[in-house]
Amino acid sequence: MIRIGLRDARSHFGRFIMSIIAIALGVAFVVGSFCFREMLNTQVSTMMATNSDHDVYVRGVDKAKDSSAMSMGGGGAGENYNQIDNSLATTIAKVEGVSSASATATITGTVLVDHDGNAVSTMGAPTMAIGMSSSEPWRSAHFTAGSYPKGENEIALHQFAADKAKLKVGDTTTIVYEDGPKKVTVSGIFTTQTSQAGAIIIGVDPSVARHYYAATAPDPNTSALIGVYGNASTPLSNQAQQQLADNINKALPAGSRAHAVTGDEVRKEATKSIQDAMGFIQPLILIFAIIALFVGSFIIANTFAMIVRESMRGYALLRSVGASPRQVFSTVIIQAVILGIVGSGIGTGLGWGIIKLIVVGLAQAGTPLSGQSNPTVSGMAIGMAVGLIVSLLGAAIPARDAALAPPIQAMNETVNPEKSVTLRGIIGAVMCALGLASWAFTQALATAGGNGPTPWKGVNDIATGFPLGFGAALLVIGAIVLGPALVRPAGSALGWLPSHIFRVTGRLATRNLSRSKRRIANTAAALFVGVAIVSCLGVVAASAKASVADIIDTGLKADFAVSSASYGRLPQGAIDAIGKTSGVKSTVTNRMVMGVKYNGKSIDSAITTATPAAMFSEVFAATTTGGSAEQAIAAGKLVVAKNIANDNNWKVGDTITVSATSTVIDEEATKQAQAGYQTQVQAEVQQRMAAGDKAGAQQAMNEAKNVDPATLVKTKSVTKEQPVKVGAIVTNSAYAGGIYMSDTMANDLSDSQMQIARNLFVIAKPGEDLTALHERLLKAVKPYYVVTVMDHDEYKSTTSSMVNQILMILYALLALSIIIAIFGIVNTLALSVSERTREIGLLRAIGTSRGQVRGMLAIEAVIISVFGTLLGLLIGTGAGAMIRSVYKSSGLEKLSIPWSQLVIFLVLAVVVGLIASVSPASRALKKPVLDAVSSE
Repeated sequence: MIRIGLRDARSHFGRFIMSIIAIALGVAFVVGSFCFREMLNTQVSTMMATNSDHDVYVRGVDKAKDSSAMSMGGGGAGENYNQIDNSLATTIAKVEGVSSASATATITGTVLVDHDGNAVSTMGAPTMAIGMSSSEPWRSAHFTAGSYPKGENEIALHQFAADKAKLKVGDTTTIVYEDGPKKVTVSGIFTTQTSQAGAIIIGVDPSVARHYYAATAPDPNTSALIGVYGNASTPLSNQAQQQLADNINKALPAGSRAHAVTGDEVRKEATKSIQDAMGFIQPLILIFAIIALFVGSFIIANTFAMIVRESMRGYALLRSVGASPRQVFSTVIIQAVILGIVGSGIGTGLGWGIIKLIVVGLAQAGTPLSGQSNPTVSGMAIGMAVGLIVSLLGAAIPARDAALAPPIQAMNETVNPEKSVTLRGIIGAVMCALGLASWAFTQALATAGGNGPTPWKGVNDIATGFPLGFGAALLVIGAIVLGPALVRPAGSALGWLPSHIFRVTGRLATRNLSRSKRRIANTAAALFVGVAIVSCLGVVAASAKASVADIIDTGLKADFAVSSASYGRLPQGAIDAIGKTSGVKSTVTNRMVMGVKYNGKSIDSAITTATPAAMFSEVFAATTTGGSAEQAIAAGKLVVAKNIANDNNWKVGDTITVSATSTVIDEEATKQAQAGYQTQVQAEVQQRMAAGDKAGAQQAMNEAKNVDPATLVKTKSVTKEQPVKVGAIVTNSAYAGGIYMSDTMANDLSDSQMQIARNLFVIAKPGEDLTALHERLLKAVKPYYVVTVMDHDEYKSTTSSMVNQILMILYALLALSIIIAIFGIVNTLALSVSERTREIGLLRAIGTSRGQVRGMLAIEAVIISVFGTLLGLLIGTGAGAMIRSVYKSSGLEKLSIPWSQLVIFLVLAVVVGLIASVSPASRALKKPVLDAVSSE
């Protein structure tokens, strides 16, 4: 039986081509996802070994409760611990075996200006300024030209950054910090052992790094990590790292709440944290694989169904000479195994090649990656297993039919009649009805007020996403199950026009569709799945753009909106420059206030914003369910978004305890620290003088003169709180997720460095020429490089561009579905042509032209393609409209159906059908008429 299966596979190999392609595409994405993940993992691992290369790190002993406790300095991602005092670096530096110790800060949000005076941009990678000097080195940095920067007027550049900016040692350029641009000179160019994945790395003097870190840190005198080198040039072994960490732990003062750990341990934690954060990329790629394999399974099922139908007499003969059903079943399964192995093997190579092309493309786009991109043994094994499983699943039902068909019935019929599709139609219709019922329940949950739509609290507390997704799954699966029952009515409806235009070929094509309902439905499902996904998210995206445009058109009163590409922070200098621009009546700045708690708790979903009352009168009018937003801010009350108020059961008039923790200078502790340090220095000088070491005494005095006074400044945390009433609850989606307080209240509660300017709106003087004012505003912010001034149209366009970037992924999904759908339709028509060889020969014998045969097959292909597309558009558009309705309160206020896009999909379906019909038609016409007529 194995030999029979192998022989059949060889004889049918030509028919397996389309199935092999479908499996290869799916497996390629599976293997590619593992290759890409492995590449990212090794990239992160090597980058952490380079960028966090200290032998020992000193960090806190208590894990922080929230991420705000993690400073921007030191070793990057990983577990968050309590901050430690920077002055510990002095104590650590004196430990035996320590070459250097420093709490070097990393500054994000900086911008480098290139040789031509433009901001250096990257494909999503950050720009970071790192403190580095000969006394506080970065061991992994190897200077190829120049040396470390000194003072605030010098910077060093990583080789990639220097190439990107077209700068060399000695060149003068500009670097934009949070407080504005500064002219600097390039002091050196350095390289690192691994690529930085497109990041712009700038070396600055450590004092500069500490200055800008202190400007935004909750406590400028503390850091998350203090890095320690045991050797300035050579990394220590893990054992040596542990020994040095033990020595440092013995020297750390009691009560310092600090602990030394090996650099390997910190790098391991940070690597895992970053790799976990990037874990979403592999599932995103696997979505493509799932679609390819899901659709490919239909092609496989169609192929084997046709092969089984044609070979039924042979299987019956095997049964009649004693072959068991299991043995007949195995002959088909052997063919499926060969199909899976061949397709998976090709897919593995294709997936590897795709990743290599992606690496080259990213390098050309400015994001070079040096991680390992070769497929692993486990990745290839999983790809092979997936390909085999899909092949076996696709072949299982046809193989069962071959095994269970009665020998006498099979031998007496050329082709077994297709089974009734009535039961499938009923099951599919019931599933679709249940899916619609689930959506109706979702809508009731979303719109119900009070206690919910049912008497049961547990049911009312169900998140709307669950019944929404469950209903969508039922509809998709139900439509696939129902598909065969829809083929006849759909064929009659879609074939009406062709039947009247092309009376012979149109009617023949419509009739032919009804003869293989299951096969036609399975083929149409290839397009159905892809079109449903894309049309659903297309409706959501169009609704999002329309909602934002409607908000701007109908609600935004300000003439211009100002934002920053530098992590959203607006430099104060830019804010001042805009306010002084001729023609500006007023500006309104919104500042995000960090670390605010309400009734002692942080509200994760809420953004606390300090804003003047003019925000609600001159920028965007507020619609409220109670109270006046403008009057509430003016009276020192809170303005709360409706969704936040509902989540916390707040009402207008409720009193909320608002608190925030700030870090202030502890003057008494600072005086004691300064006096203690002076006493320590005097004692050391006297001790060395008494020992006759005048040079040592002079060195101690010089070291004391060079000590940074900031290291002797002590701080303390002060929590301020005040009871505040809820003055208004706003329902506008523009204010969703926000809690708004006055600037005065924010300043009373929080230090200014804990307030980040995010948005600025400009109101022009009455009668001002807005075009001319726009030009003046652009000129005012030009020195800051990253600040953008947008009018209403540009503001809408910015939002649309972000949505369009998401749509690019969706169109890739659609393209994948179309490619596989073409293969599926070609495969179906090829099998149909093979099945109807004699029939087509008879048509040609009685005078049917070659063009009419081509037309008949083209009409069949177009109807199949349009059928799947229409079904996908119907369910996908409905799902998109339902999502928009459910999340209306979150900003999707306006439903927008992209009709032009849907029409394009339909036109594309016709084109797909026409393309898919070319090869089968050519094959049908190649066989001589007499041979075709005599074939059985």
